[in-house]
Amino acid sequence: MRLGSLTVDGARRFGLVQGDRIALLDEHADPFAVLGAGTPGASTGERLGWDEEAVLEVPVPVTSIRDFITFEQHTAGALRAVTGTGEVPDAWYEAPAFYFTNPHAAIGSGAAVAMPPGCEVFDFELEVAAVIGRAGYNLSPAEAAGHIAGFTILNDWSARDLQGREMRVGLGPAKGKDTATTLGPVLVTPDELAAHERDGRYDLGMEVHVNGTRIGGDTLANMAWTFAELIAYASRGTWVRPGDVLGSGTCGGGCLAELWGWYGPGRPASLQVGDTVRMTVEGLGTLQNTVTAGPPLHAVPRARRGDPRRPLLP
Repeated sequence: MRLGSLTVDGARRFGLVQGDRIALLDEHADPFAVLGAGTPGASTGERLGWDEEAVLEVPVPVTSIRDFITFEQHTAGALRAVTGTGEVPDAWYEAPAFYFTNPHAAIGSGAAVAMPPGCEVFDFELEVAAVIGRAGYNLSPAEAAGHIAGFTILNDWSARDLQGREMRVGLGPAKGKDTATTLGPVLVTPDELAAHERDGRYDLGMEVHVNGTRIGGDTLANMAWTFAELIAYASRGTWVRPGDVLGSGTCGGGCLAELWGWYGPGRPASLQVGDTVRMTVEGLGTLQNTVTAGPPLHAVPRARRGDPRRPLLP
């Protein structure tokens, strides 16, 4: 099954995508319950045209977004861009690292992406995300696979200059990743990708183009961990719930920052207003967005300096 979402008469609606048509669900239907049942029984019978080139909504309701870093090539190249060395630290191999990003900034394919205020070095990141369809607590990898509702393409838009400054504090990324995350064009259930599955990984070709020029790509099979393993780690001592999104992290060659690490700053150039980024993943479709001018930057003053003396012990 393929779940999509679009605006109909001013309201967001979900539906089952079949070719160039979408069968709308009842406006009160829970999309995850429909996917879990494996039947389009909640369909209203109303069918509309479906066009991946149109402006679409995020294909599922989103409750949280965890973004991992699981591609070794990307990790090495990105580190070269930041530190000058591509040596991946041992800690990276010990457990799958992730950060939380802003679920309120999730947008669909075709939506405009505003340049973040104050950003002069803008980037994309080509990923695939698994979306949780059934709640689970402290799951094992064997249990976790059964909690996946489906997969979708994820573009983790990144303000690299903002990200670089804030990560020096040791709490990033924050505003460097805060303004947009594209998800879409559809959510594809695992059974539709079964022919591509090998030992828990999916051999899906991934490509990204900017203004029609291919920038890079990879196969999703190069993830260092499976999605089930990522979910098990994310659920360790806590809950994952329907609508939780877990990004694979950027694939090899899937962003500009990695290429800057291998080939030098500005090769290729960072994104500018008017650029269109198009991402295609085998079996999942194509999403695209165009960068537009952003809102004004409202200055925040530097910190008021205090007196950071060592406190006295009781």
